[in-house]
Order: sequence, then C-alpha cells, then structure tokens
Amino acid sequence: MKKIVLLLVLVISTSVFSQKRAKTIVTIDGEKITVAEFKKMYEKNLGVIDDEEAKSISNNLNLYINYKLKVKEAYRIQLDTMPSYKREIALYKDQLMAPYLQDTTFINTLVEDAYFRTKNEVKAKHILILLSKEATPKDTLIAYNKILKLRERILKGENFEVIAAQFSEDKSAQNNPKTGRKGNRGNLGYFSAFTMVYPFEVAAYATKVGEISMPFKTKFGYHIMQVDDIKESKGAIEAAHILIKGTSASSENRIKDIYTKLKNNENFEALAKKFSEDTGSKNKGGKLGKFKAGRMVKPFSDAAFSLAHVNDFSPPFKTRFGLHIVKLIKKHPIRSFDEMKKELYDKVKKSSRMQLSKNAIVTKLEKKYTIIEFEEAKKILNRNDIRTLPKDSLQQTILRINDKKIGQEVFVEYIKNRSSSPVFELYKTFRDTQIMDYYKENLIYTEPEYAHILKEYEDGLLLFELMQEKIWQAATKDSLALKKYFKTNVANYKTDELKTIKGQVINDYQNFLEEKWIATLRQQSEIIVNKRQLKGLIRFYREE
Repeated sequence: MKKIVLLLVLVISTSVFSQKRAKTIVTIDGEKITVAEFKKMYEKNLGVIDDEEAKSISNNLNLYINYKLKVKEAYRIQLDTMPSYKREIALYKDQLMAPYLQDTTFINTLVEDAYFRTKNEVKAKHILILLSKEATPKDTLIAYNKILKLRERILKGENFEVIAAQFSEDKSAQNNPKTGRKGNRGNLGYFSAFTMVYPFEVAAYATKVGEISMPFKTKFGYHIMQVDDIKESKGAIEAAHILIKGTSASSENRIKDIYTKLKNNENFEALAKKFSEDTGSKNKGGKLGKFKAGRMVKPFSDAAFSLAHVNDFSPPFKTRFGLHIVKLIKKHPIRSFDEMKKELYDKVKKSSRMQLSKNAIVTKLEKKYTIIEFEEAKKILNRNDIRTLPKDSLQQTILRINDKKIGQEVFVEYIKNRSSSPVFELYKTFRDTQIMDYYKENLIYTEPEYAHILKEYEDGLLLFELMQEKIWQAATKDSLALKKYFKTNVANYKTDELKTIKGQVINDYQNFLEEKWIATLRQQSEIIVNKRQLKGLIRFYREE
C-alpha cells in the first residue's frame, strides 16, 4: 500500500479575515478555488517550513496551482478508474470512516460498566429454556410463556433450585443418573465481566440481590435468574496444588503425610511432581496458572483465596475430585480504572457488546431520517420459497430511507446465503444495514472534515500515480534521453562520467521534465488569479 502522508492541521483564523473565506483567489478552467481552501493548505504546511522564501504566499499559490493542474490531468486521463486506485481508496475509506460508525460516548459507558463488573462479582443461579436459531415467532412465544410460568411458580413460593433441577434445559443443572453426577441446580457461582454472554451479564448486574429477573433472551434461549450476592472482587491469583484422588482412609493418610512434609519445609513443587495425581499440573509442580474465584469449584476456590500471603499453603481439603493441598504463588488484585482503561477498551471492541455501539448509531439515524417500510411488499417474508422467487416478481419497494428506495429483490439477494436465522430477523439486520449504508454513502455531505481528508487522499494518490507515469518512470526507463540531458548540461557537473553521479542527474532530469510538463499544462489551461485577494492575503500574514 502506497503511503501518502496527509497532514491536516485545521487552524483556521477566526479574525476579520474569516469574512473573505467564500471569496475566490484563483480560477482554473472555470473551477473556483476559494481563499479558505488555499489558506487551509498554506497553514497546514506553515509549521514545517523554516525558509522565509518558502513561506511566500505568491510562491505557495503557484505551487498550489501546479498541484491542481496535475490532479486535473490525472482525472482527465482517467487514472481514477484504475482497479488498483479503486482498491486503495476503498481500503482507506473503510479506515477513515471507522470513527464515524461508532458512538464514542456509548463505548465509554460500556468501558465504565465493564470496569464496575470487573471490580464487583455477582453470584447467581438461572433456569434456561432452549430456543433454536431457526425458531419462528410462534416457537419464541411458546418458550417465553413456558419460562414465565416457571417464574410465577417461584414467586408463589416454590424453590428456585428445585425448579431448575427439574425443568431447566441447561444440562449442568440436572442430575446425571448414568454417571451419578449431581447437577448444579442452576447455581453458577460468582462471575464478573466477560465471563458470560453479554445479555446474561447485563441481566445479572441489573437484577437486585434476592430478586427474580423477568425472562431475558440470549443466543441459547430464554432465561430467568436469581441473584444471590454481589461483592467486591478479590481479583485473580496464581496457585499450585497437590491432588490425591478419592476420599478413602488410604487417600487421607497420603495427603496428611504430604502435608506433614510441607510443614517440615520440603519443597512444594518437588512433592507435587512426585505425589500429585492431577496429570495436567503435576509435571509443572502443581501450577494451575492464573484464575478468578468463580473458575474453580467452590471448596477449592474458598481454600485458595483464603490464603493471605504468597507461599502460604492450605491444610488438606476435599472436593468432588479428591483431596487437595493448595499453595498461593501470586496475587493479582483489581487495578485502578486508569490502569485498566485501555485493556478494557480493547476487550469491549473485540466483544459482542461492540454491536451495541453500532445499534446506538442506527437508533440516532432512525430519528434523523424519514424511514418508511412497505407492509404489502414485506408480505414476502412469510413465504417459505422466498429465496427462489423469480426477480420479475420482486419489483416492489420494501424500504425507503429519505429519497433512497430499496426493492424486494435487494432483500432477497441479501438473504440468499444467510439461512442460519429466521427471515424476519434477517429483515431487521437488513434494515439496519441499509440505514448504515445510506449514512456511509452520504458521509461526504454530512461530515465536512471527513470529506476534506478523503478528497485530499484521493487527489494525493492520483498525483502519485500521475508522477510515477509522467516523470519518475520516464526519467529512469529512457536511458538515451537521460544521456542526452546529461550531455547537454554536463557543464553543470564536476565530472563527465555519468555513472558516477547518475542519481543526481536522474533527480535533475526529473525536475526538468516536471517543469517542462507543468509549463505545457499551464499553456493549455485558463488561469485567473484574483490579485486583490492575493494582496489581501499577503497583507494579512505580514500583519499577523
């Protein structure tokens, strides 16, 4: 990708001179260039110019005229139609447009919420009624009513955990008769930000302790939730453990013997490698890495997080896996918001919650635009054969955004290769996409700064292509012309050996070709400088 450095310093004076911004300083073949446009370019480069002569208004105006003539020539010979140019501009537009497609205030709120939910962990239990991605509105209503009835039973006094074990379609809640494993009865323990899918996280932190939430939907289906506790997070720790499987008398004697060795200052890592029956960690000296409280089973988490100091180890304790001794290696407390802000911002941008920022933009645009949906045309959403309907039967307008009409055919083409979601959900996504597309198409008219930077990049890239074709390649490819130029101007050099100063000669020849070419462009163009405006501009900067 070619790099065109475009410095934009928007320092436009607010003095009396600002009244003349709409005035024309030069006209090139009927195209008027305003004082403001030239002034913006001049001030942008002023900070990097040291030479007083280079700061000359007249000299800079001549250079700007030359620049405009070159760009005009690039468009004349249609360099802007080259596939490589179009690809380059498309990539740049995507990059330049990105900040306008995000609600910065909304993202900042998401980051602040994420910090609160990192610093405070919530303990909850839930009941799930599954709902497939292909669910129809009828299926969705059935699932909603089913979980609503379970909520009503709990509110009337039935036990949440009993209902969860019996009716929740989250398999972890149910007992497994084949393995003898007991279900968690809907209990999820403590968790914090980025642990659960986002709608679940939102519901958990929005529900008051002891209350039962209203049904809410995630990608898995409908849930209800009871929040049992919310407390400040202890952060994360690094720990190691020794595991002896089973809880027989023999297992207890073995773990007690290991505990005695530790109390006698034997090395924990060596004992873990020798005796631990956790095949995943024993070769690492029992190290389990970094984890938060909710990641481990409760007895293990309680024992590990109760250790006060690094290198402390616990007495033997029991979990469903067997008997353990755990050692604290390092503590990772929750850092301040300022310390975590960038990390949380990056997490938010990579997470599904970023879609909410785009939704916020769409919501704002819905209030700004006139959006009409045509119900008669939308009836095709109810047809099972919608993806195979012939084009000639898809000529009605299904959606209009201001003056832009979007037809049924466009929608059907959009959903042809999208079969994982119901058609009515795809229509909502299609509608939002069309609103965003309309916004992007009109961004050059609604965002002057975006339009200016984009135009500057487009012209700069065209100029690069033009100079490459007309000057740079011409000076290096035509060796006979280069030799002729050197022979004609040999008196200007200290040697008559071209090969010893070829780089310098090529540079001089390129300047010669450019000057000759610019002279031709000027002869072919009508250039009218408004001398009155030029003098006023010179006087303005002299006084400033």
